[in-house]
Amino acid sequence: MKSWCIGKPSGTYVAKMEDVLDVYQRPYDPKRPTVCLDETSKELHAIPRGSLPLKPGQPLREDYEYERHGVANLFMVIEPLRGWRKVRVTERRTKQDFAEQLRQLADEDYPAAEVIVLITDNLNTHGPGALYERFEAAEAHRLAAKFEWHYTPEHASWLNIAECELSVLAAQCLKQSIPDKDTLIREVAAWETRRNKTCTKVDWQFTTADARIKLKRLYPVIKEQNSA
Repeated sequence: MKSWCIGKPSGTYVAKMEDVLDVYQRPYDPKRPTVCLDETSKELHAIPRGSLPLKPGQPLREDYEYERHGVANLFMVIEPLRGWRKVRVTERRTKQDFAEQLRQLADEDYPAAEVIVLITDNLNTHGPGALYERFEAAEAHRLAAKFEWHYTPEHASWLNIAECELSVLAAQCLKQSIPDKDTLIREVAAWETRRNKTCTKVDWQFTTADARIKLKRLYPVIKEQNSA
């Protein structure tokens, strides 16, 4: 397994890594679901001349000319042990947008959960503070109490299962030219339905014990001190 950290990791890096790995070993609990959250962007392109004429045995080909129609943001939510995911398309990726995703998670996706165990990265928009920039204090406090936060280390996107699921989305859905936000929403919704229908779960096998062996180079070296 690769680690994309830059330079020698710190104890903080290792602590966050082991924290996330420990969370992934928890048994399934619908009252305390483990949910991973990440985001990506998609450039919107229109192909004025459409597809090129097909010939026997050739895949669909599109003209190389295109028109830019901006960029859309996609939030990916996945509950690995249940095999459920949700993709929401937004125009931006601000703190307010992130806070709204948290509200939808708490009130629409998991209203019966006691606590949502949330795994996300350290992007500056990702944190409980975003709730207070979007909602009144009482509402922000209510929502903040619904989440148990776990952050992946910097340069360790491989630890976030939502990042892995975004790679699947990119390969199966986002490679095509998509002209506008409405089309993107339809395409992503169709992909999401197919993926959830098969109940594709994630069986995470890499544990903290494995990390201490296979990723030993990431751990700080503790030097013995001579007693006085």
